[in-house]
Amino acid sequence: MLVVRLGATLVHLGPGDPYPVAAWARRLAGEGFASLWAPEIVGRGGLVPDPLLALAVAAGVTEDVELGTATVQVPLHHPAALAHRMLSLHAICGDRLTFGVSPGSTATDHAALGRDFTARFRVFREQVTRVRALVAAGGDDDVRLAPAGAPVPFLLGSWGRNVERAAAGFDGWLASGYRTSPDEIVAAHGRFRAAGGRRALVCAVPTTDLGATRESLARYAETGFDDAIVLIEPDGPDPARVRALLDRRVVRTGDRAAASGRARSSRGPAGPAG
Repeated sequence: MLVVRLGATLVHLGPGDPYPVAAWARRLAGEGFASLWAPEIVGRGGLVPDPLLALAVAAGVTEDVELGTATVQVPLHHPAALAHRMLSLHAICGDRLTFGVSPGSTATDHAALGRDFTARFRVFREQVTRVRALVAAGGDDDVRLAPAGAPVPFLLGSWGRNVERAAAGFDGWLASGYRTSPDEIVAAHGRFRAAGGRRALVCAVPTTDLGATRESLARYAETGFDDAIVLIEPDGPDPARVRALLDRRVVRTGDRAAASGRARSSRGPAGPAG
């Protein structure tokens, strides 16, 4: 049987005000979406709520749905500050939490915070190992952030050689469906699995054309993706219509342990991308 969990983003990328996070999270969970995700987008004109704040709000109004970042751009942060925020979020969300991280792909975000976009892959390699270690242990020789660490899975969202690095050193891989074709995504998924990759997710799957969305979701399921995360814009379809694109007998919903059990046997903080 084809098995893919269907998730949704807590934000939209169009013009206008953000979704009211609490109400939107409650609605998506009520329609049966198995996971809720938030990206980090800064300085592109529209207000996309901070992902860790959005997930904290969603945690307070939902139960039994996974909550994740897709993704946090690690080079935009000091490692200890980011790890402290992640540990704080884990204290709110508990084991429902998953962190998707990336070097970032948009120069505007880096410019808004005075970061060197051209150095993002090097900075990511240098910082993500420490962030993961701080979260796992609650601190290191230089700083103590918490009495104990948190066993949170880390997924890598990136392309190129980083697909294999996601397989070798992370708990899974996040492929963006926003500006990438299904053919490119399926081909990269094959490389990820060939390299021994664990959990594979495709996120920000457009829903502007439900017929095309249905075809894409079916293809991702047939390919072997574990999760598909849809992006619903304010002028887009009702969440119930999107959720109905995949038969409930085919979609495993609310089964956090089954979807990320492989990630719970984490390979640890080694293996940064770049």
